[in-house]
Amino acid sequence: MRIAALDDDTLQLELFTRALADMGHVCHAYATGAALLKDLRRETFDLLIVDWQLPDIQGPEIVDWVRRHLGSELPILFVTNRQEERDIVQGLACGADDFMVKPVRVGELMARIQALLRRAYPSSTKEGVLEFGRYRFLPATRSLEMDGVPVELKAREYELALFLFQNIGRLLSRDHLREIIWGHSAEVISRSLDTHISRLRSLLDLRPSNGYMITAVYGVGYRFETIKPIPGEAAPEGGAPSR
Repeated sequence: MRIAALDDDTLQLELFTRALADMGHVCHAYATGAALLKDLRRETFDLLIVDWQLPDIQGPEIVDWVRRHLGSELPILFVTNRQEERDIVQGLACGADDFMVKPVRVGELMARIQALLRRAYPSSTKEGVLEFGRYRFLPATRSLEMDGVPVELKAREYELALFLFQNIGRLLSRDHLREIIWGHSAEVISRSLDTHISRLRSLLDLRPSNGYMITAVYGVGYRFETIKPIPGEAAPEGGAPSR
């Protein structure tokens, strides 16, 4: 998962980064609310960790902005020195999903993050076979079947397809997709991602008449959606995709 952590304490950010790395996630650290809000306008994350008292914008204002502009789906965890009951009530009332009081206990932090991710992205945390209509993912063998017929995919094509299906309906930034598929430090040219998306459209027959669409969102990234088939245009019979 791709997680943003906001705290003006460098040591606290280092703790978050190490804990998330141990969980297999990537942490993007921010020391000011303005820096995080700037990136939230063009980047996407799977979870936010937010401090309350910051040098510029207070944590509740950050959470309120996220809820007004990005909706209620993105899980948010407050991690703060504020510990009065009224603070906890205000933090949850402004839109946060959970609240932790410093000093942070790493084991508890990891458990709370895992619980939030499990609730927000149930298909991403499931083990075993994953089915999405006519598409069947087998993580144990890193293979995909369409209508029961195996589809030949390269390793990154499989990872990208699985990630898109696990995030149906979400807008995902280009950096988010590149980071998840190619790694945090990978320098991948933009054209490579576009090529992989194009190949998946063809290989998996992802088109409106088949109930799926990958839409490019200018300046941000891609959104993979399920849609109602166009009336009068039937999907092809059998498992072979149209060419």
